[in-house]
Order: sequence, then C-alpha cells, then structure tokens
Amino acid sequence: YMIDDIQEFPGTLKSNDIYRAGLSVPVGDVGVFQAMSANRSKFGQQELRLTELLMSHVREAIVRIETEKRMNYMSLHDGLTDLYNRFYFEEELIRLEGSRFYPISIVSADVDGLKLINDTMGHARGDQILLEFSRILRSCFRKTDIIARFGGDEFAVILIRTDEATTEKIASRVREIVGKFNRDHIGPPLSVSMGIATSKGQGQSLVETLRHADDLMYRDKLYRSSSVRSQMVNTLLVTLAEKDQISGGHAKRLQRMCFELGRRAGLSSRQLSDLALFAQVHDLGKVGIPDRILFKPGPLDDDEWKVMKLHPEKGYRIAVSSPDLSSVADLILRHHERWDGEGYPLGIKGDKIPVECRILSVVDAFDAMTNDRPYSKARNRQEAIDEIKRCSGTQFDPELVIKFREMIEIESF
Repeated sequence: YMIDDIQEFPGTLKSNDIYRAGLSVPVGDVGVFQAMSANRSKFGQQELRLTELLMSHVREAIVRIETEKRMNYMSLHDGLTDLYNRFYFEEELIRLEGSRFYPISIVSADVDGLKLINDTMGHARGDQILLEFSRILRSCFRKTDIIARFGGDEFAVILIRTDEATTEKIASRVREIVGKFNRDHIGPPLSVSMGIATSKGQGQSLVETLRHADDLMYRDKLYRSSSVRSQMVNTLLVTLAEKDQISGGHAKRLQRMCFELGRRAGLSSRQLSDLALFAQVHDLGKVGIPDRILFKPGPLDDDEWKVMKLHPEKGYRIAVSSPDLSSVADLILRHHERWDGEGYPLGIKGDKIPVECRILSVVDAFDAMTNDRPYSKARNRQEAIDEIKRCSGTQFDPELVIKFREMIEIESF
C-alpha cells in the first residue's frame, strides 16, 4: 500500500518529521519491503507495480536459496536421527587423511536385534530404538566428533586428536548409559555391539582403521549374539505373559488341556514336550499387535483383521531366532490353519497341518468360548462343546473332536 503523507496519516509510527510519502509491499511470508521519501505523494501506481514485481523476484530467490540450503543439509544428514550420513562421514575420512589431527580414533557401532524388533513390533518401535541410541551417542561424544548413521542399524564416530585409551573410556560411558536406559525402560532392550580402532598416521589409512573397527565390532556382536537374542526373546515372553494375565491365564489353561489331548492322541514324549511349549508360546507374535486391536471390546474391522492375522508370522520370526523356541517355530506359524484349508497364513488343510496345531485349534476354541474375552461373554461348557462338534470336519480335525469330547466329559479343566 501507499501513504501520501506519513505525518498526517492516522496510526502511523512517526520516528521523525523528515519522511512524508511511504510505500510498503509484502515479500511473501518472509517480511515487508518499505520505501520512504521526504517528498509528499512521491509514490504512485507505477512505483507500486514495479516494487511488487521486484519483490516477487526477491521472494523466489529467497525460497530458492532456502530450498538449496535445506537440500544440502538433507544430503549430509540422516533423515531419522539427524546425525551425519555415510556420504559426509566418508568425505571427512578423505579430508582428514594425512592431516595434523592424529591420533584419529574410529568407533563402529551396531544396534543388535533391530530386525527382530522391526519384524515383531513394527518399524516405528525400531525407529524409537535408533533415535534413543542416537541421543545416547550425542550425550557421550564431543561436538568436534563426527557422529554418523551409516544406514539401518549401523553407526560410526570419528574422534580427532584422541588416542585409543580415551576412546575406550568414552565407549564404556556409552555402554553404561545403554545399561541405565534398559533398567529404566520397559520393553525390548537396547543392545549395542562396538569396535574401536586408532590410526597414529604412520602407514595406516583411515579407511583401514574403519575396516579394523568394523571387524572388532562384528567380533563383539558374534560373542554377544546368542545372549542378546535370548534376552530379546525373554523380554518378549514377559510381555506375552503380561498380556496373558489380562486374558486371565489363557496360555496356562491351554498347556494343561493340550498335553492331555495330545497324550490321548498318542503323541510321543518329544511331541508332548513340544506341544506343552507350543501351547505356552503359540501367541508370541501378539506382542507385535497393538493393544487397541488385541483387546478391542467389539468386532475387528477389515484393516484390524489384516493386522491381527500377521501374528503367526511375527511369532515364527521370533521363534526361529531363539535356540530355545526354534523347535516350535513351524507350529507357531501354522497354528491358525483350518482342517478345510480356509485358515491362515498358508491355507494348508487336513493332515498337512501338524497334529500339534490341530490339537491346539480345538482346545483354543473351547477355552476362548468358555472364558470372558474382550469381544464376547463366556458360554457354558455344553454350548462350547456343541459348537466344536458343529465345526468338526471344517475348522477342526474330526477324530480329535471325538477324543476331545471324551476327554472333556471325564476331566475337569
């Protein structure tokens, strides 16, 4: 807008009595361009249009510069953690090679078990783990240190003018804070493998130093891998047990009934042992299902069912990573198959379904019907038995249904 005389225009801020005419043109959302003159009515429509044209070009230039700055920043930083990325890290290795900043130490770090967390609890939970570790790295290293995420679960740090002993102390501090994080937080533990190498600038390139740090990190990971997987799986089992308590001890009841039905069906002692374990952990994949779906008081919609049906595969991936559960991994994958082939996730039918899964299917249905669930009230025993009989030959193995009915009439569960 234009003002013919600032001194006479109401509401204007008059810093002096020199300026008379005024011209103001916004520059997008950046600011406002203002021009003033000592002469009254100095600016007209021609000056206004010219100024608006010039300011539109200024705005475009500012936006372009800001976009270039943002793109340049993104090209050098990791999108999730905001640490430097691999490209910047490798450029720094080249720049520092042969410099006056020796000794130069490199830390290679890797978050253990991230794939298991991503597969079972979702990538959002895995991202939370990565973000927490990036915060720990920032808190332990100096501002002059170059902290980078290489991608996935890999991180690396360059420390200039730092010997190996000092770097070891910093790495120990990282491990201490990781331990404190695990003590203070519920859920999958944060576990990190690390390797440290130092170049004194005498014949050992920084690329070789990085490779040596990687080798030591992988050695650390190999040494710790079995215990880390066991710790991860144990944490998930604790989570499952907590969910089972909400379900009123569902897994324990299944364990007792499955064992008895398996004995009546002539299973070997090894099969019975696996069956007992399978009954306890068959729903392990549900640790990766949101509670809003798992304990929803009403029917699931189509999208929620798609999520729920993922739990056999999630449970399988957990089990195959654990030596203690690998023997029942295939059973966990197949425990929602049906006798008529209409189950999931594989759609197998009849005798192709492992007998342990067919036993669990009958027992699980009976327990679900005779106990209160978030989505339904309990039925009486006879109603549940009648429903299982009705589904014999479609959902359930007919022979096992007969044995189950005989068992349930005699045994008290």
